[in-house]
Amino acid sequence: MVHLIKTSIECFIKYTSKLESLLLLIIRLWIANIFWKSGILKFNDFSSAIELFTNEHPVPFLPPVIAAYSAVIFELGCSILLVLGLGARFAVIPLLIMTAVIQFTYFTHDDHFYWAILLSVILVRGAGFFSVDRLIRYKM
Repeated sequence: MVHLIKTSIECFIKYTSKLESLLLLIIRLWIANIFWKSGILKFNDFSSAIELFTNEHPVPFLPPVIAAYSAVIFELGCSILLVLGLGARFAVIPLLIMTAVIQFTYFTHDDHFYWAILLSVILVRGAGFFSVDRLIRYKM
């Protein structure tokens, strides 16, 4: 009986970790999609992005042009890193900062809290099993 319980617990832990990695992949793809779309909109109409950072929501301590370039670079670059699961913990830091800036300087919305929670999960847990980070770690 003890062996059956021990085997059951080991099996539960094994499959739970696989589910965690699947959930981390879904979170990474979900968040990457949000920021990718935003970055593409700014990239395709960069003059509107500059206008956005000039009039709609100026970023403290940054000129509008630098804020616009930074937003496009971070939104697109970090989205790619999240999809790949490459340096995911580092990729979420600029996105967390951007989320905080959006929330506290421009547009208060509950979605930003959800984004921050999901980004924080990646920051704490990493990219998971289905990631380039894991492949690199496995090869070393």
